[in-house]
Amino acid sequence: MANAPVRRRPRGSAGADGETRRGCVTAKGVPVSRVVVVSGGGTGIGRSIAERFAAGGDEVFVLGRRPEPLDAVAAARPEAAIHPVPVDLTDTDQVIEVGKRLGERTVDVLVNNAGGIVRDEEPGLAGAFDGFRRTVERNLLSAMMLTEAVWPAVRRPGGRVVNISSIAGQRGGGDAYAAAKAGMIAWGYDLAARGGGEGITVNTVSPGYVQDTEFFNARGRSARHDALVGQTLLGRAGTPDDIAGAVHFLASPDASWITGQVLGVNGGALLGR
Repeated sequence: MANAPVRRRPRGSAGADGETRRGCVTAKGVPVSRVVVVSGGGTGIGRSIAERFAAGGDEVFVLGRRPEPLDAVAAARPEAAIHPVPVDLTDTDQVIEVGKRLGERTVDVLVNNAGGIVRDEEPGLAGAFDGFRRTVERNLLSAMMLTEAVWPAVRRPGGRVVNISSIAGQRGGGDAYAAAKAGMIAWGYDLAARGGGEGITVNTVSPGYVQDTEFFNARGRSARHDALVGQTLLGRAGTPDDIAGAVHFLASPDASWITGQVLGVNGGALLGR
């Protein structure tokens, strides 16, 4: 795991006007730069989330297994404070190490976005079982491990944790993937209860069909594109920017009294209840 530059700043440190930061504004409501951690930040939804925060002047750490996409995110915005952090979030030792490094800062926003479908299962029961295990590790345990490792560094009060689940976790579809994403929702409820007393909000964004990502294939479009679009009320697929906007809102001061919620961003493919 390569090292990314980490600049220390004491927790509860003062903003440019000398006031102690509270979330992402000072006591007088003056915006200040935040420290944002985005897992799975090299492509698709994660990249859009990282770029959204960076565009607002926040310092962003993008985490992922492959160094090249992470480096590309930083290179595309040389004026921004984007730090690539290559790490396998299913590897216990690597997560502990990255938690120590990020723990040198106060983390204002943690976005658990890493995940995806496991496509290289071996034939037979043993291969299926291994696929189940790796899918849950990639889509649920990675988020739980990273959050636990970073939790002591999350800002108190004012910290924000946003988990990325899936419409599959609410209505099924995808076997172990759906199970893991459903687990993300349930775990988010418990985490919100844990953080509430310290002023940390925890919410879950549940995307529907989002094109222009690596989730389906290199073209960024499902083979069932027309059918999935037809399920929406708005008649279009989602984009990574749609999800980034929802995440950015949940990390904003306007969402300071929202916690323990699941926000469906799916074009009306699954109605709220």
